[in-house]
Formats: sequence, C-alpha cells, structure tokens
Amino acid sequence: MDPLFDFTDKVVLVTGGSRGLGYQMVKAFAERGADVIIASRKLDKCEAVADECRALGRRALAVSAHVGKWDECDRLIAAAYDAFGRVDILINNAGMSPAMPSHDVSEQLFDSVVNLNFKGPFRLASQIAKRMYDGAGGAIINVSSSGALMPLPQVVPYGAAKAALNAMSESLAWEYAPHVRVNTLSPGAFATDATSDWSDKPLAIPRGHVGAPPEIVPAALFLASPASVNVTGSLVRCDGGQH
Repeated sequence: MDPLFDFTDKVVLVTGGSRGLGYQMVKAFAERGADVIIASRKLDKCEAVADECRALGRRALAVSAHVGKWDECDRLIAAAYDAFGRVDILINNAGMSPAMPSHDVSEQLFDSVVNLNFKGPFRLASQIAKRMYDGAGGAIINVSSSGALMPLPQVVPYGAAKAALNAMSESLAWEYAPHVRVNTLSPGAFATDATSDWSDKPLAIPRGHVGAPPEIVPAALFLASPASVNVTGSLVRCDGGQH
C-alpha cells in the first residue's frame, strides 16, 4: 500500500456514514486499514456498515446520533473516545437539503437545516479539534456543497449553512494549527439515493454528468492523509467543474 494512503491504526469518525457519500468514505478508509466510527440517526443502518468493516478485519463502532443536537454530538464524542481513546480523522458529512420555495420555509425547518449542516458540525469539530491539539494531532474534513458557492434556488438555508461551514473550516484551521489540519470538501451533484430524481440536463457540469458516489473517495483520502500535509484551511471542490 502507498504509505501516503495507509491508514492502518488510524481512527476515523464519519457522520452520515451509513449511506451515500459517507458510506463510500467509511468503506474506503476501512479498506486501507483504519478503524471506523459510523454515526447516523438509524442504528441498524450503521451496524450494517460496521459489520462490513469488521469483515475486513477492522474495529468498527456504530452510533445512533442526531448530530444537529449538541447533547447527541457530545454523546457521540464520548462513545468514540471510550471505545478507541482518540479520533485521528473526523469527517463531518451529515447533512440535508430539502427543496422548498423560500417563502414556504418554516422556522422549524430552517432550524433543522442549519443545525444539521452547521451547528452540529461546529460542535463536533471544535471539541474534537481541541482533543486532537492536546494529543497527537489530526485532520478534520468538513463536507460542504457546491450550493455554498453558487446560487441555487429553493435551498437557501442549506446553501447558507454550508457557506458558514466553509468559513468555519478556515477559522478552525488557524485556531488549532499547527497540530490539526482542517479543510473543506465541496461535492457537487452526486448520484446518491438522496438525489435519485435529479436530471443531468439542467445542471451546468463541464464533465457532462453527475458524479458516481465512489468518486468522492480520492479527494477524501487526500485531505485525510500525509499527501496533504501542507494543506489546511482549504476548500477542495469535487464537483465536475459544476458552477
């Protein structure tokens, strides 16, 4: 295995890790030697992914957590450190983007979108970054969206929350340097179950089509690995040139 992408004995925590892009990242790290913590709201889905990783010879912990709520973020952190003693790589991947005309967005929906896409990731990143800083260091990847970089109608709270996530990454990269690297991974349109009804036609993608979920993996591996040792506070687009 290329030593730049050997994650043997590393501990990786992925929120939203039971499906979609999160699942692809969990499996990729486990295949390269990492022990993994899979978090999402549905424990049975997390356990199924954990079983796949254990079949590879990895240690895996499944945790049910709504990471839009700080008490559940704290419970997830406690479970991770109780099980493994540390987190080397945190991937804040959980998110949602229900489409709705802006004038129909309720306060409850607005809060739910902002909490899941920004408030919770801030709690996880800040608390784990401090532990990483006081320990052996680590890497944090905040998964954003092209919706934070381009105008998208009917998902305004989502785009705004992801833009806040982008700014957060830069600030945390400064605050916890030099021991912790914090970067943003910005996917565009990917063909996951959450976007199964999308059409390629209205999307301006130079590559010509939406991404396949495994295509997120190289960018995630790069940002988590020694290959990006001099990369922090950066935003890496994985969107086929979508704009």
